[in-house]
Amino acid sequence: MNKFGFDDRGWAVVSLVLVVGFATCNTGVTYILPMSYKLFIPGPIAVSEKTLRAMAQPMIGHRSTDFVALYQSLTPQLQALFYTKDPVYLSTSSAWGVMEGSLRNVVKKKLLCCMNGAFADKWLDVAKRCGIDAAGLKFEWGQPVDPVALRKELSTGAYDAVTIIHNETSCGCMSDLPALMAVLRDFPDVISIVDTISSFSVLAIKKDELGIDVMITGSQKALALPPGLAIFSVSKRALDRAATVTGRGYYFDFLEFQKNHEAGMTPSTPVIPLIYALKSKLEDIKAEGAEVRYARHARLNKLVRDWAFAKGFTLFPKEGAGSISLNCFNNNLKVDLVALNKALKAKHGMVIDGGYGKLKGLAFRISNMGDETDETMALLLKALDSVLAELPQ
Repeated sequence: MNKFGFDDRGWAVVSLVLVVGFATCNTGVTYILPMSYKLFIPGPIAVSEKTLRAMAQPMIGHRSTDFVALYQSLTPQLQALFYTKDPVYLSTSSAWGVMEGSLRNVVKKKLLCCMNGAFADKWLDVAKRCGIDAAGLKFEWGQPVDPVALRKELSTGAYDAVTIIHNETSCGCMSDLPALMAVLRDFPDVISIVDTISSFSVLAIKKDELGIDVMITGSQKALALPPGLAIFSVSKRALDRAATVTGRGYYFDFLEFQKNHEAGMTPSTPVIPLIYALKSKLEDIKAEGAEVRYARHARLNKLVRDWAFAKGFTLFPKEGAGSISLNCFNNNLKVDLVALNKALKAKHGMVIDGGYGKLKGLAFRISNMGDETDETMALLLKALDSVLAELPQ
């Protein structure tokens, strides 16, 4: 028995401590590992203790009736959040796995990638690495995708699929998805693949009403779960397209997901602890109420934006196209963002983002998504006030 109360067998749960932040030793004492700092970056974001505890449930077989019951219990709640009657699948991967896999499932002719930030730009690169004929509809970072430009490009008849990132996290820009989907509905042969990774559950995204074919999200953004789980819904139209496409592979094959979904399973061994965490989070969302959740995100987003404007910072994305999940501000006051984050972490146990990719040092991002409240955001802004006042001018 060591000083923490673990004997040799007890040390088997040390890995659990590293993953979920707590463990119960052989003496029955539960040890909590507090985070050394809290994340206010736009993913991964802070995970609640309730969610972490949900991950520590006993393991079950992924082909067992217990797993089938767990999986099928999630479907109605996920369909409600996706606003869809289509199946919702769970993939043990980052969302990028499904983003790439979607291309392999639906593109037969040519892909159009709408590009207005780092992740949208990456989607075109991923397509080309897959050997897919693809072109980009390019906009400056921070500019929303223009529906008029999208219509013009699709009118060439060259494309049978299009990718759109609803909320471009790299620069805090949210495109007008209803307007873009209105364009796509006029092109019934074009399959839409929409990344809602950092907007899902932040506002209502009505998949069926909008006509989205493939809608993808991930665990580590607004759902406030640890990374490693992708969640996506696919229309019958996209499934029918996939059935005609060769080279879909196996791991992200839509038809494999559908076949297993019908049996209450996933194609491959899933990350069961994260599925328990998802169940816990869906319970939280139901208890709060979706509309209340959406209003909370909008309110907290405005709180941060008003604070920054009062300080003299300006918003990076085009006016009217700012994200609701996070804010990306220009560093027009020339703040030493590295020093700011260092002091914020050391003195207050918090971290924001100092700019992504080519915006590093030139902009900063503050997330308000997930489980954040008026109180937690107020604490962050107070800490930022303190650190900014202490930095050399």
